Amino acid sequence: MRGLTFLLAAIALPAALSAQTTFDAAVKAGEKLPRLHSLLVSRHGEIVLEHYYRGTRATSYENVKSASKSVISALIGIAIDRKLLPGVTTPISSYFPELAAAKDTRKSKVTIEDLLTMRSGLVETNRGYGVWVGSPNWVQYLLTRPMQQSPGEPMNYNTGNTHLLSAILTKVSGADTWSFAQNALGAPLGTTLAKWPRDPQGVYFGGNDMLLTPRQMVKFGELYLHQGRTGSKQVVSSKWVETSWEPRTRSLRSGHQYGYGWWITEFAGHSTKFAWGFGGQYIFVVPDLDLVVVTTSSVALGNDRREYRAELFEIVENLIVSKLAGV
Repeated sequence: MRGLTFLLAAIALPAALSAQTTFDAAVKAGEKLPRLHSLLVSRHGEIVLEHYYRGTRATSYENVKSASKSVISALIGIAIDRKLLPGVTTPISSYFPELAAAKDTRKSKVTIEDLLTMRSGLVETNRGYGVWVGSPNWVQYLLTRPMQQSPGEPMNYNTGNTHLLSAILTKVSGADTWSFAQNALGAPLGTTLAKWPRDPQGVYFGGNDMLLTPRQMVKFGELYLHQGRTGSKQVVSSKWVETSWEPRTRSLRSGHQYGYGWWITEFAGHSTKFAWGFGGQYIFVVPDLDLVVVTTSSVALGNDRREYRAELFEIVENLIVSKLAGV
């Protein structure tokens, strides 16, 4: 009888508790990474692992760096849904009329889609990042510098592209990007978004330095996992989610495919879409496993950032995705 009671109790264990045991190896592997701040796993809409390292907490805001590009993409999708933007084929000269008169006629052909996929051909900002953010007018810097290539050519990673998207959102929404984001995204998700840095003209930084808690990152990942819905609310159209996840180009540096602000790869045979921020800020979405994995890390990385990224990917792929593939 005692054995039967034990067996029935084991059967009745909540799924979250069973899953917690599944991730013991992932938690221990994370302890060996001195820069890791958090590791969260959400399955079937429930957080089944939430572990914080080195004094960080659930309420700690993290600089998610370029993972914010995925959020900016969502805001563009919402603006299109609300008819604030006609669509991705719209030339950005509609919002920056000075481009129509530019000597380099290629500038007038740059579209919103080119910005989303980082194939605009506009001046590359990442190598000259300090010069760009030190300039008195970030938007004008991007629009007036010589083109580096024609629009639509291979991807050239460029945070300037998403900053122009933030400037466009500011123009069409009648508010700043934070206000639009809070109204269109934060409120439906039941959360308050922190304000993040702005450029000298007051445009919220598009594509970097956004502040989110790990739980907010999970909520955002779940929004896309559920095809743009949260509860009964359709926050962003399912069509936009699907479109954003279509591979449209590939990074020559990382080899990963890229859509509209989202990266695409494969973990343990499962298609994985992810938001990627410098230093180890990730939102991984694995649709066929109904899974979201979030990591945050210190942004104070050295020359070992590629090794650190590989270690994080190994934890997610081998100790989380593979573990759940048969569950």
